[in-house]
Amino acid sequence: MLLYLHIPFCDSKCHYCAFNSYVDKFAFKANYMKAVLIQLQSEVEKLAVQKEHIETLFIGGGTPSTIAPELYAPFFDFITPYLKKDAEITTEANPNSATQTWLQGMYDLGVNRVSFGVQSFESEKLKLLGRNHTELMAQTAIKNAHKIGFKNISLDLIYGTALDTKARLQKDLDIAFSLPINHLSAYALTLEEKTPFFSTPQVQNDDENLAYWFTNAIKKRGLEQYEISNFGTYHSKHNLGYWRYKDYLGIGSGAVGFLKDKRFYTQTNLEAYLKNPTQIEVEALSPESIISEKVLLGLRSCIGVSKTLLTPTQLQNAMLLCDEDKLIECDEKFINPNYLLSDEIALFILDH
Repeated sequence: MLLYLHIPFCDSKCHYCAFNSYVDKFAFKANYMKAVLIQLQSEVEKLAVQKEHIETLFIGGGTPSTIAPELYAPFFDFITPYLKKDAEITTEANPNSATQTWLQGMYDLGVNRVSFGVQSFESEKLKLLGRNHTELMAQTAIKNAHKIGFKNISLDLIYGTALDTKARLQKDLDIAFSLPINHLSAYALTLEEKTPFFSTPQVQNDDENLAYWFTNAIKKRGLEQYEISNFGTYHSKHNLGYWRYKDYLGIGSGAVGFLKDKRFYTQTNLEAYLKNPTQIEVEALSPESIISEKVLLGLRSCIGVSKTLLTPTQLQNAMLLCDEDKLIECDEKFINPNYLLSDEIALFILDH
């Protein structure tokens, strides 16, 4: 089982972000951390979670580094016995708020992996994206994490903006690979509804050739691509758990959980969540939906798609793609050699 904790607070709202987050509700932080503990205790009891049963903990957002380590302490006090001894414990962090003191505090709580939302090291691009840190802040935060003792450090980069050229992206990669990281997430800019960018499509550069060049440039630096957006000499156990369709608890306002064939949604409205953190909406997934999701997740990652998952017609479609070198047949499953085509390949298998 996996565990995800959502922190919905941000110093500023990025222009591309559609996640459940707030920039004007910091007064609720202490009460929010009490509410997530109430929900966590309820979920653990309701599902009869066994000691040392949780494989990974991922703290995401929003911006987890807006919450002081001492506010996380009760959460960790409760959950630590349920974590496996070698559990991967990741926190996301923004360079402007991930101070050395904050990083040390999270490390002392047991966090052993940190993922920095860098997005770019160039000031013009950071301004376009609505980020509120500088190149120096990003480099300093990553170096501080390494000095403190974090062995698994990741950073995010965004590509596909109107500003991007090979030269600009190359500069980002040169700086990224000068830092002590063993994982990099590269996200193509997408225009999400209810974000400032949605009404300004001119900010996007969807040049497919640039996307191929960028992902290949990362791989040439020695990081293996194990999912459409993720590269590393270290592969995130939490990410892999999602793609393998493992059960997970979703704690916090706007978090999502999954168990067997059901998905669980907490309240996205922060005030409503604070009043009743254990109110959960349940969605039953059909067998067809589960198959579709497993195919989509498998084709966009190193997990692949098991032959036994597919209907005879779907299996035939997959074999046709193998004949055209669009898929690789290996150990009773299909592997996608080109993640950027994963959606098209999945549609061909599922829709024919």
